[in-house]
Amino acid sequence: MVLPETDKGTVPNQRIKIIPTGPLSPARKRDIALNYAQGEILAFLDDDAYPESNWLTNALEDFKDNDVAAVCGPAITPGDDGLRQKVSSMIFASFLVCGPFTYRYLPKAKREVWDYPSCNLLVRKTILEELGGFNTDFWPGEDTKLCLDITKKLGKRIIYDPRVLVYHHRRKIFLPHLKQIASYALHRGYFVKRYPETSLKFTYFIPTLFFLAIVGGAMLSLFSASFKILYLSGIIFYLFLVFIFSIRKTVYLIPLLFLGIILTHLTYGFYFLKGLVSLRLKEEK
Repeated sequence: MVLPETDKGTVPNQRIKIIPTGPLSPARKRDIALNYAQGEILAFLDDDAYPESNWLTNALEDFKDNDVAAVCGPAITPGDDGLRQKVSSMIFASFLVCGPFTYRYLPKAKREVWDYPSCNLLVRKTILEELGGFNTDFWPGEDTKLCLDITKKLGKRIIYDPRVLVYHHRRKIFLPHLKQIASYALHRGYFVKRYPETSLKFTYFIPTLFFLAIVGGAMLSLFSASFKILYLSGIIFYLFLVFIFSIRKTVYLIPLLFLGIILTHLTYGFYFLKGLVSLRLKEEK
């Protein structure tokens, strides 16, 4: 089933159903698809992702537990992606950037999760019907609301299984990657107030604390020589840490990864703060 904004004409496979929706958000399109879906499990992918061959088979094993409402898995970068996409992937997969959430980008141990991106998410149809669908126009962030409804409103489980794997093309560094980071951070910052159960986590605040330390420290350094030494020492330690996490056997990747991690930290920190202080974010229509 494909839900484009306008009718794209004939399709090569007659089993594919085309349902034009007009200019709607991804969440609204999925809510419309819910009315047409005939299966028991609804599988969600991004338009720049594709599944591993045993994706559905592996996910169905987890759904044998009736208390499991949704199943998810890692979204790794395809081997044929370009250099700038692979560097973006390395940034996402770095513990220095994503901390405890690297399992979203690398196969890790099976676990229960409370929030997960919809680029690789399978949900029982009965669960979505009970919740009334995604029921939001936020994008990104529609998946955060859905996962919150599943875990808190219904008290059901979301299982991460490393075998439920998809390949996800990344944005190229630097500008496309940073624009994506900015969008994620803006909504996450706003969701701290809107959906604190999933977004009021200290780990999400770390880049903003770093950003404020960089800006505030630079200003205070103008008035105190001793503080300036402390501030510069902290900067040097941070740069050394980034360098350590940037080391790769392929030497020419090191400067790209080094700069990419720094810019990712600063971009996320600024836009998370912007979302945090925003009175309201426009829901995509």
